[in-house]
Amino acid sequence: MKDCIRVDHRKVLTATTLYCLSTWVSAAQEFQFNTDVLDLKDRQNLDLGVFASANFIMPGEYTLMVHLNRDTLVEFSVVFVTADDDPKSSLACLSPALVSELGLKAQTIKNLTWWREGSCLQLSSVPGMQARGDLGSSGLYLSVPQDQLEYTAANWDPPSRWDDGIAGAMFDYSINAQTTDRKSGRSDSLTGNGTVGFNLDAWRLRGDWQSQMQRSAGQSSQQQFAWSRFYALRPIPSLGSSLIVGEDYLDSNLFGSFRYTGANLSSNDNMLPPNLRGYAPEIAGVARTNARVVISQQGRVLYNTQVPPGPFRIQDLNDAVSGQLDVHVEEQDGSVQDFKVDTASIPYLTRPGSVRYKLATGKPSDWEHQLDGPVFTTGEFSWGVSNGWSLYGGGLGAKDYGSLALGIGRDLMSFGALSVDVTQSRASVPVRSSALTGKSYRISYSKRFDEYDSQVTFAGYRFSEENYMSMNEFIEARRGDQPLNRSKNMYTTTVSKQFRDADLSVYFNYNHQTYWDSRPSDRFSLSMSRYFDVGGLKNLSVSMTAYKNKSNHASDNGAYLSINIPWGGTGSVSYSASASGGESTHTMSYYDSLDERNQYMLSAGKTSNGETASGFFSHQGDLAQVVASGSYQTGEYTSAGLSVQGGATITGQGAALHRNSVMGGTRLLVDTQGVAGVPVRGNGGLTHTNRFGKAVVTDVNSYYRNQTSIDLDALPDEVEATQSVIQATLTEGAIGYRRFNVIAGRKAMVTILMADRDAPPFGATAKNSRGQDTGIIGEEGSTYLSGMKPGEIMSLNWGGSAQCSFTLPKKLDSLKSQLELLCLPLGDADKAAS
Repeated sequence: MKDCIRVDHRKVLTATTLYCLSTWVSAAQEFQFNTDVLDLKDRQNLDLGVFASANFIMPGEYTLMVHLNRDTLVEFSVVFVTADDDPKSSLACLSPALVSELGLKAQTIKNLTWWREGSCLQLSSVPGMQARGDLGSSGLYLSVPQDQLEYTAANWDPPSRWDDGIAGAMFDYSINAQTTDRKSGRSDSLTGNGTVGFNLDAWRLRGDWQSQMQRSAGQSSQQQFAWSRFYALRPIPSLGSSLIVGEDYLDSNLFGSFRYTGANLSSNDNMLPPNLRGYAPEIAGVARTNARVVISQQGRVLYNTQVPPGPFRIQDLNDAVSGQLDVHVEEQDGSVQDFKVDTASIPYLTRPGSVRYKLATGKPSDWEHQLDGPVFTTGEFSWGVSNGWSLYGGGLGAKDYGSLALGIGRDLMSFGALSVDVTQSRASVPVRSSALTGKSYRISYSKRFDEYDSQVTFAGYRFSEENYMSMNEFIEARRGDQPLNRSKNMYTTTVSKQFRDADLSVYFNYNHQTYWDSRPSDRFSLSMSRYFDVGGLKNLSVSMTAYKNKSNHASDNGAYLSINIPWGGTGSVSYSASASGGESTHTMSYYDSLDERNQYMLSAGKTSNGETASGFFSHQGDLAQVVASGSYQTGEYTSAGLSVQGGATITGQGAALHRNSVMGGTRLLVDTQGVAGVPVRGNGGLTHTNRFGKAVVTDVNSYYRNQTSIDLDALPDEVEATQSVIQATLTEGAIGYRRFNVIAGRKAMVTILMADRDAPPFGATAKNSRGQDTGIIGEEGSTYLSGMKPGEIMSLNWGGSAQCSFTLPKKLDSLKSQLELLCLPLGDADKAAS
């Protein structure tokens, strides 16, 4: 306030001075201005009425960001009206549409009362509710007692605030190309996968595709393109569920997974608060060279990317994936790793009084979209009986096949969570004269030991009798296209441990599977990493990974050791050694980051077969994510790879190309009102708006409060953001839409005069064609004007409405002196401009 008192009122009254006036006003209910303190020629020609009352907002419609308690909700058009009992005060009219976004409890909603013929909420009908508008921050601040609101959690909103997004189309893709030149000749491959989709209201229509082209010396070319899946998805928040119609893979923790065509209605754990959601699968492995990693399930590609040499962990798979996954690691030296991963599930636990369920019906189908099998119906449930106990089970029935399951889960509090279940099946298959009847027993355990910095993500054991048959095994037996491969025993566990005193982390994963009809398979991996200081070197790290894969007659054992030394500001030098299949490799590498969107790595080393060199470059572009790699080994091979991953989103509000990682996933279309090159930061990093002022932020978490912001430090000089942060909670697969309030154009001190060359009222505001405030009139019409665009028509506003308009010159770059503009009666400026 002291800074305000020091303002020299003999100088031009700027926006800062007016801000001080509004600050004084906020300390009193009503303020009478003594204009004698202002050294102005025309003290009667003032428009300071807006500052006469505390928090007074001129009646009218304003676009404001709505804040509820400590949370920021959505941008909304809010009408302010004059209070009936006090014409000198204004009130925010909270419309029914806005109130529906607040997340009020059902009982509170029943007791709401309205005024102005049902268009405005009576605040007193919500005990303790308050509303305050602030044009300075373009915000509407609402305060509502917590006991009147639905349950919320950090970064999670109740269903009433979820946004289904806008209608639009999308095309997402991942393309991988590789060429290798060996003594035996050259081979080329081009693979791709992606999703084509269309959104309409809450419906998401999707088509998944994948393609492959291979060409090798002396062999004919192979080409393949296939639509792997067609389906429609929509969320049903009132049931906490999702409905899928079309081709799908049964997502069942009791009865396995198989492909079918039909309908599925299931509780969606993603709709729950984050601390109540389920387990997402994680894939870990080691790449000996630059490698392509493909994760698929029953032939459908789920994930396709390139990774540099060393250990890798893929943690961004869709947590709706369940069942057995096939992992294919294709090295640039020609070697291949293939192994299977059984996605685990944490024990069945459900909140007391709640029921989670899955219902599905249809017919099994094959890769060619042909129905192949009997009609089936399945249902499973998990019921929170009491605090700590859950009962779960279900059944699956089809012609010649049936199975029933029943289990119990227990929250052991400080000892973790445990579940035990048994499944009984009966199947009649062509290869057997009598029906096969058997049982399968399972026990699952999960626990985080906070006091020991340890976590058992999942540990489980399953035993199946020889005559037990899952639905997937039954389908394969009916087709008779391959021998039965029935499961017998399965052990699986994932454990992590932090030794904070030693800065040591340990991660262990083990999976053992035996079969009644074939050889067992084993896979384990152990990773350890430690940070330490040596002399003047800080934050050195050493990591070691050992793994073993064994399946049928194939076996792959290996170990990887790496020592990393920070070098310079963002770079690092590392030494790595690996051993696998009787061969060893020693490599020196240099890694650096050019900026937050560009990273590269250069390596040189020696193997048992000769010297090697490789490079790896990654670019997070606005239009796509690009990865380029190359490898060379003396006398053996030369190989290069390129990966491009991105997408296109097209809506009625605009379109943009963008990078992408989750095919057909949730995204947010950002609009900067035609201003290009605005830096926008979201979950996936930094991107920029295109020439039309549009950008798409991908990797948006469904049913999760996502924040997107403008990077103010990187804004171009002639761009100003009056609103820099937006939030959105989007449903699965939605195309959200949010608009930033951005002003672009030159900034300069100008003089604005009326048609009779008198000065406009002191304190009047200049607005551009989009209604954005661009300046405040000072003494004798002197105004600091922003957002100046050649030939644009702006208006002057006082008394609550536009009074006149003025036109900017068609050439602004050549101005050498202070510009003088005439504000003509409304409509005359348009004629003058034409």
